Amino acid sequence: MFTGWVPPKVSVGFEPGAISGSRLGSRISRAVAKALKECGKDRGSVAAQMSERLGTPVSKAMLEAYASEAKDGNNITVERFIALIHATGKTELLGFIAEGFDMAVVPKRYENVIELALIEDHERMIGNYKRTLQLKARGTR
Repeated sequence: MFTGWVPPKVSVGFEPGAISGSRLGSRISRAVAKALKECGKDRGSVAAQMSERLGTPVSKAMLEAYASEAKDGNNITVERFIALIHATGKTELLGFIAEGFDMAVVPKRYENVIELALIEDHERMIGNYKRTLQLKARGTR
């Protein structure tokens, strides 16, 4: 029944190892390039959507500079990075940022499930502590 079943991915991000490199600037450029390549839109459309969202012009040439490791003087700003995520729909970029902090980004619909798991863990810890105190109170250890 469960042959071949793979649990769904619960956090957003690129596959492990998909964005290689040791320099942060290079990794950001590679992530931008990957998002642009995989979003299914041409760079002109992405630039236009970003421009509309930001209220300032973003050109195709700017996107190409952000995606180029060779142009380290053209780093993407935070507001443009956010607009890029909206324009491309590539929420994997959020996971890319979070992984640098040993964190994960999960869809809001999983928030209650995570909180319940944390409460259950806490309940187990309290139960173990309670049993330990009961044993000590009885003089047994």
